[in-house]
Amino acid sequence: MDLRLDELSVVTDGKSLVRDLSLEVASGQVVGLVGPNGSGKSTALRCVYRALRPSAGTVWVDEDDLSRMAMRRSAQVIAAMAQDGAVELDFTVEEVIALGRAPHLRGNQALGRRERDLCERAMDQLDIRHLARRGVLTLSGGERQRVLLARALVQEPQILVLDEPTNHLDVRHQVELLSLLRGSGLTVLVVLHDLNLAAAACDRLGVLSQGRLVTAGTPEEVLTTELVDEVFGVKASIVSHPLTGDPQLLYSLNSSL
Repeated sequence: MDLRLDELSVVTDGKSLVRDLSLEVASGQVVGLVGPNGSGKSTALRCVYRALRPSAGTVWVDEDDLSRMAMRRSAQVIAAMAQDGAVELDFTVEEVIALGRAPHLRGNQALGRRERDLCERAMDQLDIRHLARRGVLTLSGGERQRVLLARALVQEPQILVLDEPTNHLDVRHQVELLSLLRGSGLTVLVVLHDLNLAAAACDRLGVLSQGRLVTAGTPEEVLTTELVDEVFGVKASIVSHPLTGDPQLLYSLNSSL
C-alpha cells in the first residue's frame, strides 16, 4: 500500500511547522525522515496517524484521501508508535499488546485463538514474552518501547508510522528492531535522529529543515558532507560500511567549530 504526502502544511498559532511537504513512500519501502530538532518531522507523522489535521494538503493512502476514511478503517490500515506513547494505567504487557486488535473487534469481543497467536508472535519478535505478566509502569523505557511496537504490529497494518522507535533501546535491540522493519514487507515511515541508523535501515530518506523538505533520495544520494554541514551544522566524513556499503558518518568532537 502506497503512502503519499501531497503539499502538506501545518500552521499552529500563526507559526508554520510544516510547509508544502510532498513525499512518497512506495509499498513495502522504509522511508526515513531526518532533520534537526524542530524541523517538522513529528508534526508530519501526526498528520499521517490522524492525531493532527493538516492546514493544507492531503495524505493519500493508495488513491484514498486519508481525511475521508472512516477512523476504524484508517486504524486497520495504519499503525503508529508516537514519540510520547505513554501508558498511564498499569495494564500488563499482554493487555497493552492486545489493544492493538481493537480496530478489528467489535465492542467487548474477546480475543480468539488467532488474536492470541498474533500477540504471542509479536512478543517473540520484540523479545518481550518474558514480560507478559509485568505491569507496563514497572518497565524500563526501552522495554516499554518494544511493548508499544508490538502493539502496533498486532494491528496487522499495511502502513507503519514510527517516531523515534530506537529511543531508550540498547544497541542490540536497535539493530534487531530496524532489521525487523526492513524484513516486515510493510510500508514504513519512520523518524530517526541517528543518521547512521537511518542510512542502514531506510530505502530512502527525506531531509527536513524548518518545516520544508530539503531533499529526498537514497541514503547515498542524500547523505553528503555538504548537506550534513548545511542542515545539521556539523562537519562529517562519509565512509562506506565495510560489510554493507551503506554510507556512514564519522564526526569529530570539533566538527561544529
